[in-house]
Amino acid sequence: MPYVNIKVTGGKEAPNAEQKAELIAGVTELLTRVLGKNPDTTVVVIDEVAMDNWGIGGKSVSQLRK
Repeated sequence: MPYVNIKVTGGKEAPNAEQKAELIAGVTELLTRVLGKNPDTTVVVIDEVAMDNWGIGGKSVSQLRK
C-alpha cells in the first residue's frame, strides 16, 4: 500500500479543492502506471503548512516572499 505525502504552503497560496483532486488523481495514476500499484490501496495525503512554519536557508517562507 503506497503512501504519498505532499506538503504545500498554506494560506492564500494553498491549492484549491480542484487542484488537490487533480494532484491526488495524478499521483495515484503515476504509481499505478510506473510501479504497478493498486490504485484502490494507494493513499495520498496533502498537508498545508503555514508559511511561517516552513523554512528555507534559515528564513521562513513568509520572510522570503516579502
